[in-house]
Amino acid sequence: MSTSELAVSYAALILADEGLEITADKLQTIIKAAKVEEVEPIWTTLFAKALEGKDVKDLLLNVGSGGGAAPAAPAGGAATGGAAPEAVKEEEKPEEKEESDEDMGFGLFD
Repeated sequence: MSTSELAVSYAALILADEGLEITADKLQTIIKAAKVEEVEPIWTTLFAKALEGKDVKDLLLNVGSGGGAAPAAPAGGAATGGAAPEAVKEEEKPEEKEESDEDMGFGLFD
């Protein structure tokens, strides 16, 4: 990560920690106050657009979560007790074997 990207990232974290809206102007102000001179304005604009409408604290808390929640359990599965094993048995059916070129009598080197 370049110095410019790090500076803008830290500036965005400072604004998020203070509960302020992340804008390119505010990012640039913090970067200038930190005396980081080599940051081009395009970086602040890109970060501001990328983080627009997003909760940065929430993003940090969900790092590495995989992007999705676990599927919900069936509504009556826990209450009935006997319905869950039947559902598992249905899912354990062996998959049909797909036909391959070998089954058809020809291959790559025939």
